[in-house]
Amino acid sequence: MRKLSIRIVGGSLAGLFAGILLKRDGHDVKIYERSSSGLAGRGAGLVAQAEVFQMLRLLGLERLARIGVVAEERIYFNRDGSISERMNMPQTQISWDVLYSTVASRFSEDDYILGRRVHQVTATKSGAVLRFANGETELVDLVIGADGLGSVVRSALNGQSENQYAGYVAWRGLIAETALPKEASALIDRFSFYITGGIHVLGYLVPGPHGEVAPGERRYNWVWFRPVNAASLQAELTGQHNRSFEFSLPRGELSLERCTKLYQDALTMLPPAFAYAIRAEPMPSIQGIFDYESHHIAGQHVALIGDAAFVARPHTAMGVAKAAGDALSLRECLHTGLELSPALARYEAERLPVGKAVVAYGRRLGATAL
Repeated sequence: MRKLSIRIVGGSLAGLFAGILLKRDGHDVKIYERSSSGLAGRGAGLVAQAEVFQMLRLLGLERLARIGVVAEERIYFNRDGSISERMNMPQTQISWDVLYSTVASRFSEDDYILGRRVHQVTATKSGAVLRFANGETELVDLVIGADGLGSVVRSALNGQSENQYAGYVAWRGLIAETALPKEASALIDRFSFYITGGIHVLGYLVPGPHGEVAPGERRYNWVWFRPVNAASLQAELTGQHNRSFEFSLPRGELSLERCTKLYQDALTMLPPAFAYAIRAEPMPSIQGIFDYESHHIAGQHVALIGDAAFVARPHTAMGVAKAAGDALSLRECLHTGLELSPALARYEAERLPVGKAVVAYGRRLGATAL
């Protein structure tokens, strides 16, 4: 295949994975990320499944798989704090931040462009047109949508299809290990759960902000899934100064009153260890839980990868693995020697069933979460 002009909308891991592989193959690749400050510091830990290891090997970054924190066992709490079940299931959480920053460093400022907001993508017979927020346009051979849950690229293939709210949200906290009080010591070095009717909370250690894995330098990540009806979701995702967010409420947006209510709920509803861990987080965030399935993930000049193509619930822990799998498949299909249109058709045939299966798996897990 001839060398293509390729623009990737979205600069998180999905876009970075696709960009670095396609740039290696000699294509003219640029990544447009709407954030003006980049995405460093937004991740915690991730489970490195097979596709992630394959990607790391291909990029010569196998060492990153060793920058992780091992949870030696899984434990399930009773409400009074006693342990109802133990499972010998060691699991490693590697550093999202280190993976992101390492891969992003492979791009120059001319190839990974921050603050470049794409407003619309339109497919034509001769290529795909990007229209930017400032009114400028660009015609290229291929646009890859890696712009996640709020993708603007999706509409070029799937019309105005929307994310489907799942009926609950995830309250999240990420704190220094040293901030955990002694009452939460049972959480250390374990993947911990408390699951009962209408309540699902979990937590685990992840590397520090720069990949630190030594005891005392790590961070504790907790997630509390809580039901919120659709009519109340907008209010749930409205922060201070009446600022409303579509999909999640970032750190720092919760009022003192709402934080206090969360802490009180934790004390009355959760095992003591989790209640104390939650109270140690001064700036919780809230993530709305959604599903999304694309009818198409490729056309003649547009392709979707990662959460732009399919959104699976976080219970699957497969978001980064799915993104890596999409990028690997797309690169391989473009590398076969086929012309662009049949290469993209092959990509869709390979990854559409995978995406649907992951979303269905997330729904099944979610049905048992609350």
